[in-house]
Amino acid sequence: MLKVLLVDDEYFILQGLMLLIDWEAEGYEIAATAANGQEALEYLREHRVDLVITDIAMPVMTGLELMEAVHSEGVSEAAFVILSGYSDFSFARQALRDGCMDYLLKPVKKEDLQNLLRKFNHMSQSQKQEQQNQRQFEDAYMARNIIALLLGKHDDYNLGYVKDHMKLSGGIRYIEIEYCSLEDVDAEEGEARILQRRLYQMCRQILKEDGAHCIFDASQDSVSYGVGLIYCDYMAQEAGTDEAEYLSQLHRNLELLAGGEIRMLAGKKVSDITLLSQSYGTACMLRSLEAFHKKKPIYYYEAEIQVRQGGIALCKENLDALIAAVEQNDPMEIRKGVDALFARMQQSNMAGDSVNLNINYLLFQLVHLASELDDEADQEEILHFISASSFEEGIMRGSSRHLTRFACEYAEYLMQLRRNVSSGVLQEIEKEIRKNYAENLTLRDLGKKYYVNSSYLGQIFRKKYGQSFKDYLNNYRIAEASKQLLNTDKKIGQIAEDVGYRDGDYFIRKFIEVKGCTPSRFRKSMGQTLD
Repeated sequence: MLKVLLVDDEYFILQGLMLLIDWEAEGYEIAATAANGQEALEYLREHRVDLVITDIAMPVMTGLELMEAVHSEGVSEAAFVILSGYSDFSFARQALRDGCMDYLLKPVKKEDLQNLLRKFNHMSQSQKQEQQNQRQFEDAYMARNIIALLLGKHDDYNLGYVKDHMKLSGGIRYIEIEYCSLEDVDAEEGEARILQRRLYQMCRQILKEDGAHCIFDASQDSVSYGVGLIYCDYMAQEAGTDEAEYLSQLHRNLELLAGGEIRMLAGKKVSDITLLSQSYGTACMLRSLEAFHKKKPIYYYEAEIQVRQGGIALCKENLDALIAAVEQNDPMEIRKGVDALFARMQQSNMAGDSVNLNINYLLFQLVHLASELDDEADQEEILHFISASSFEEGIMRGSSRHLTRFACEYAEYLMQLRRNVSSGVLQEIEKEIRKNYAENLTLRDLGKKYYVNSSYLGQIFRKKYGQSFKDYLNNYRIAEASKQLLNTDKKIGQIAEDVGYRDGDYFIRKFIEVKGCTPSRFRKSMGQTLD
């Protein structure tokens, strides 16, 4: 509802205006009335209204003096409408020159008031939409520059823009924030996307003036629906606490708002924003390793990766035997190797750091195996395979059954690397995108259809096209949307649905990222160019 302030020194005129139309039906509520300009000015200093309808000639302070005071003092952004008698018309013209939106002649007619209110409502909605589009553009542009820093592919312009538009300090971390419940969600613009947007909005709400430190969809992981946070030490300092308590409080507040479990992956702390990619890379590593560690609300890179050399036993003989079985893709030997490893750790009463050391040794040796088979293999993609394989339903975290199943799947993954899946699969997937781009296409489903591991499929897709499957699909959809914008008169919401976006706001954001402007502006500017 738009709020209106009515100002007139004649009581019966105020009452008449209040009863003349159904204000609520027109989308308005009368916030207050005032008998002169001074009363109205005092009210506006304490309250927000959208529209002021005021008489000109009043005692104490006239309507023109009220408008001048409001503008000079900057106490309100409300629009003004002047009530004018025929004898005051010259004053009404002066008011229009001074920024008054419109005027109404007394006695006010119902149709005139309704037309004016509808006109202002339309103007207000258009202005709000334009402001929202501008904010979306600014957020998307900031995210683009931050992502360049995250990936370590930035230049001086990216760095300068972030420094100019974001408050920074020493002691910086990249933190991935996500719903724990999304581990089993397989959607791109469905439930997972809606929850991700909600999480982003909650983060900004809690962080308030530091909301610009939140990045929607910062992760390059095609199955991740988390929100990025650039944490700086000044945040905790200004809150009068330390980093651990600050992030714990943030975590508690998010869970209260979300009504569910939230996980935070805090990458390595770095000294300067130019080193942000290091922190981002370690946060990605945490995603892969946390499946093998004790479940907790916040994972810190330093705590999870730290290995003390003294007093920790490494079951190297058992681990090497298990790694050899994985390399040979021998399921029976894999089961034996896992059982022997767990038996050895139980005999040694291993826990905590000792177990972490053994599991980490195994994982990084497996990553090394994949890298040897394909020197262009993306280690982050390999780690993602480890993470994705660690979340299968019905598998207990850290159990021998869990590790056996993972090791067997990873052995198959290595076999696929050896076979070096031909480009024919990618050609089929390209056809799938052209034919079904509006559907909910995912690498997981395509991998099942073509009998290719989805993580490896992601690797070879990125190698051929220079971008992730998710980005390729999104760019294709935006290209198709652009054609419809130029060649049809469909509404933007309908076009968004036609090309596969259920969320209109998300469609606008992705369109801005690709085209650099909103869909409506693209349609208008390109239409004029073509004409």
